[in-house]
Amino acid sequence: MRTMNQDQAQGKWDQLKGKAKRIWGELTDDDFLKAEGSADKLYGIIQERFGDGKEAIQRKLEDLHLP
Repeated sequence: MRTMNQDQAQGKWDQLKGKAKRIWGELTDDDFLKAEGSADKLYGIIQERFGDGKEAIQRKLEDLHLP
């Protein structure tokens, strides 16, 4: 049985994945598997593939308001 914290963490990860897919549409499910639920690992993958710095990635994600 999952705890509320695990559910909250999964929800945050799902939100991050959704935003990242909207901004960097070329990201694949494999990229998200490689990130293993870690935002920092995902930022590293985005940096490698698209050349954006960590601060730029965070800004883009924060600026995207999903309904």
